[in-house]
Amino acid sequence: MGAPGFEIRFATPADAGELVDAYEWLFAPPGEAPPGWDPERAREAIGRVVAATGSDIIIAEADGRIAGFCSVYLDIDSVRFGRRVWVEDLAVDPARRSGGIGAELLSRARAWARERGATHLELDSGLARPDAHRFYEREGAPRSSYVFGWRLGAADGV
Repeated sequence: MGAPGFEIRFATPADAGELVDAYEWLFAPPGEAPPGWDPERAREAIGRVVAATGSDIIIAEADGRIAGFCSVYLDIDSVRFGRRVWVEDLAVDPARRSGGIGAELLSRARAWARERGATHLELDSGLARPDAHRFYEREGAPRSSYVFGWRLGAADGV
């Protein structure tokens, strides 16, 4: 299933190598690779994500290649809001943007969340990504919060 020109499916462990390469779309300006990015660790993590019952990676495939992906995680069961699903990564091949792939990936992520009893789907997006923000707003997601985060490491005594 999917719009003309691409199909949507769930990732398998066999997709790990191509998915790791697709993560480069997130690292292109205005993005950047996270500190300590390790493609081998990423391949292993992809295997764990697709094998787990509380997470998945949804793939858009076109011409036999990954054209976009969206990782979804059953995250928390909030006292205030109920069960939440988190979109951790959403990326579309820059050559295929504005062709409906991102919208279809988000639609499938919402369906995945509903099937698991989630009351809401959330994601965060870097401040340097105004194009992505406009896309999310067009898809019906209002800006609703600021996200704060700490990178933990040896300097933190962890």
